[in-house]
Amino acid sequence: MDDRELQLLTESISRDSFGRPFRHRVYFNPRLRTTGGRYRLHDHDIEINPEAYRKYGMDELVGIIKHELCHYHLHIEGKGYQHRDRDFRELLRQTGAPRHCSVIREPARRKARHLYRCADCGQSYMRKIRMNTDRYRCGKCQGRILKVEES
Repeated sequence: MDDRELQLLTESISRDSFGRPFRHRVYFNPRLRTTGGRYRLHDHDIEINPEAYRKYGMDELVGIIKHELCHYHLHIEGKGYQHRDRDFRELLRQTGAPRHCSVIREPARRKARHLYRCADCGQSYMRKIRMNTDRYRCGKCQGRILKVEES
């Protein structure tokens, strides 16, 4: 699917599900990482994550488009368009749009690299940043903490 087909699909969904025309642009944005789509307030365009379409197919894409069209139409009308607004939640329900999209990509997390253990009770502590063991004691038994390994 290319941007032109996406535009036609969005215009069709807007007419059929909302009874209103979509008069702005919709396009795939490969820079989106963790969200299925984004409605841009300043120019009323909608960006769609192409990974969501590749990973989950047409049903997920239609759901994302409906969700973003809810933002679009409510913002154009001057009503509550944010996720927390009652107008938004009601329009989601009326159109069958999902509140959230499926997980596209997990956000990157730093792994804990330093393992410490209490010399007395054996309590383990994982840390991302190295710590000075002379300054800290075990929170469980107040024993000495020793560095075990670094990965």
